Amino acid sequence: MAVRTTGRHAGDTKSRILDAAETLFIECGYEALSLRQITSRAEVNLAAVNYHFGHKESLIHSMLSRRLDPLNEERVKLIDRFDAMLGARLTCEHVLGAMFIPALRLSRDPRVGGKAFLRLLGRAYTEPSSFIRGFLNAHYESVAMRFFDAFQRALPHLPREELGWRLHFAIGALSGVLAGTDSDSLIGEFSQGKPMNDLQLIAPLASLIVAALRAPLPDGTQLAAFAAVLGDATDDHGALGTLASAHRDTSGEAAAACAAACDA
Repeated sequence: MAVRTTGRHAGDTKSRILDAAETLFIECGYEALSLRQITSRAEVNLAAVNYHFGHKESLIHSMLSRRLDPLNEERVKLIDRFDAMLGARLTCEHVLGAMFIPALRLSRDPRVGGKAFLRLLGRAYTEPSSFIRGFLNAHYESVAMRFFDAFQRALPHLPREELGWRLHFAIGALSGVLAGTDSDSLIGEFSQGKPMNDLQLIAPLASLIVAALRAPLPDGTQLAAFAAVLGDATDDHGALGTLASAHRDTSGEAAAACAAACDA
């Protein structure tokens, strides 16, 4: 039988369930997360979860939306502001700032995020579950496209596919760090225990990502060098070994072949 509660108690129960789901999602990921764990952590019964959310999938939707909706609203406001201010002069640093600054601000507000907020972001964006990936892609597609278009305008030299790969690698690496349990200790170690402001946190991170995004496309010489390395790491019977042999014989032809493959 459904548990029907009203007023402050109902709100407290729903919040406890969401908080428990968030903590366990950060710790375990979606696939290992069970309703039994959530009810135990929240100190509620299964009927309360069913009453407020219906099923696990709806609960996880609500848990993620509670944090990510306000974040993405602030991100869009900031990128719109930068666009209005700068127009064609929009830089890669501004686009990255519109992504990171709202997240840092929310992580410092215990009412809307708190210390675990960045770990939640990292977990959400590294979570391999097709359910989580499908939710993020469907629910925040317009936000993702808004930022992708902004990056394209800031980095016009990059083909769309190349930009997509670079953003995938950069954001994936960042998310992996955020999802870790040692982020706070690493920041403390790198800063030697001194407090760090937003600029000190964002500058090294942004400079690394900006350098990766702005890097020129590899030329024929670089492609030939990469082909040689890959070939040297593979026996002569493999495809990569064949490529390396071709490089050793005619490096110019190998470079041209690699360039053609990358353009295809």
